[in-house]
Amino acid sequence: MDDDEDLKQLRARRLAELKAQSGGGGGGSSGGFPSGMGGSSKEDDERAQRSQMEEMRRTMLTQILDPQARERLSRVAMVKAEKARAIEDMLIQMARTGQLQSKVNEDRVIDLLGQLSEQTQTKTKIT
Repeated sequence: MDDDEDLKQLRARRLAELKAQSGGGGGGSSGGFPSGMGGSSKEDDERAQRSQMEEMRRTMLTQILDPQARERLSRVAMVKAEKARAIEDMLIQMARTGQLQSKVNEDRVIDLLGQLSEQTQTKTKIT
């Protein structure tokens, strides 16, 4: 898959940038801290990995959403971040499995929001 290769390259490039910004990326130094405080390297790596994953996520969403859909989703995220995150997860999964033939428009995002609301209401009634 061409998109997978692009994401791998983007991930590698972003990781290199993060390592360069943090002072070389674990070249034996602990970032100028005394040796007793060198444990932050693992935390830095985890932080870099999280930011790298978020960058990949944003890149994928940019590729699969048209501008109006992206705007709609960002407005939903201001009010209900967990709902917007769930829609983003659904869209990324659909893109990975080849279920999207074109960019997702605002109407499709609205449909997905409706489906998610119905599922949430059903779960609430059952419980």
